[in-house]
Amino acid sequence: MEDNETPAANHNENVDTKSSENPTEEAGGTRKVSGNDEVCWSRLKLFDKVMEQSLQRFIGWASFNRFASMFHQLYKMNPRRMESIHKQFTEELRRAIKDDISALIEEGRLEAKLNELDKLELAVKDNTDPAWRPSGVPEQDFSSFVMPFYQKQKAYLRLELKKIQAENAALALKVQAGRERIAQTENHISTAVADWKASVMEFESLASSLCPADVFDV
Repeated sequence: MEDNETPAANHNENVDTKSSENPTEEAGGTRKVSGNDEVCWSRLKLFDKVMEQSLQRFIGWASFNRFASMFHQLYKMNPRRMESIHKQFTEELRRAIKDDISALIEEGRLEAKLNELDKLELAVKDNTDPAWRPSGVPEQDFSSFVMPFYQKQKAYLRLELKKIQAENAALALKVQAGRERIAQTENHISTAVADWKASVMEFESLASSLCPADVFDV
């Protein structure tokens, strides 16, 4: 082979490429919703397709022609060996990138989150109410978001306050009733003591009249 030989322009680059496909024809790539709604992509399938296309472009950047041009002398010595090395390199690179992407998806729970977004989209699909949009003034947006929460908390605190006030009023009535019972008991005790003292004085007076002291004088 001559020194000026270069890799053929039409050489097979050993890169797995996919022709553009109709999203509606890809197996498992679409999901249909009930009724006459349009066929729409699930976010997870769309994410997989975007990642695959990005990977194809990245692997395509390391084409065989570029790879061979970087190692031109080795290519001239053994073109078939260079083809095998390039094929193994692209396969290992693709496998490593896919493993990293899978690890990130699993770590961030991306599949569950994308499926949850799909469910939320379907839930609001028939909702005709206007969606919230930021006003451009952070203070107003934050206030509009926080105020309903504060209002709910305020209503809850008012309800709890009424319950506590009612409990305090009931306790006050019980305390008042207890004080009245204590006062009545004290009154009964005072009356009983006074009656007992009167009975004692009456007994002493009766005893004195029946047994005058001068009768026993010697």
